[in-house]
Amino acid sequence: MSLKYHLESLWSPWRVEYYEAEHRSGKDFLLEAAQTQDDAAHLVVARNSTCFLIMNKYPYNVGHMMSVPNRKVAWMEDLNPNEITDLWNLTIFAQKLLKAVINPDGFNIGLNLGMAGGAGLTDHLHLHIVPRWLGDSNFMPVIAQTRILPHALKPLYQKLISAKNKLLENNTN
Repeated sequence: MSLKYHLESLWSPWRVEYYEAEHRSGKDFLLEAAQTQDDAAHLVVARNSTCFLIMNKYPYNVGHMMSVPNRKVAWMEDLNPNEITDLWNLTIFAQKLLKAVINPDGFNIGLNLGMAGGAGLTDHLHLHIVPRWLGDSNFMPVIAQTRILPHALKPLYQKLISAKNKLLENNTN
């Protein structure tokens, strides 16, 4: 009796939007988000005077967000002092939002600078805020090169906006 290896397929058709619309078009989705009047269409969760907080459309983990300067700069030393402060303040705010909405056990927070540093977008610096849970690593990414993400982007975006509004309301009272 011969055993045959069978490869299962898990479809993720939304990924084609990323490759067709953003990578092939040459569009800078972060610069577009910085300049938009329609935050929901770009998944922008919050803004301050020089930076914005955006959900990652193609997250490493559920709730993966990025804190991004409005100004297109590639390196940390290109940021001015206000941008540095605003970038970190939004990163802290992202942690508060994510704790309120999806209650992670921890976070990975960091920058990928330059192509050699792993940046997919090398000319517009962005700081990643990735929620993590104990035991969130499993065999799927290793064996099947597939991530399981239990929350859809738009409903999670709405929950984050509701939590933001509550946090801001509580801070003004």
